[in-house]
Amino acid sequence: MRLDKYLKVTRLIKRRTVANEACDAGRVTVNDKVVRASYNVKVDDIIEINLGTKSLKVKVTNISEYTNKENAADNYIVL
Repeated sequence: MRLDKYLKVTRLIKRRTVANEACDAGRVTVNDKVVRASYNVKVDDIIEINLGTKSLKVKVTNISEYTNKENAADNYIVL
């Protein structure tokens, strides 16, 4: 799954366009490397998002195309 779509599906970032812009601006890293929005997310990847003063680091545990609001957080672990 594409990185920008994963961020939206898991509700780490609210909209896919915002996720895409954050990736293009270099604010999202995967395994300590700046990646594009088209990066293919894999299980056990560590994603770090830097938006404003907030920084969030998560580990991918599951990848699913569709999740509901209650189960979105089951796809990652906050580090």
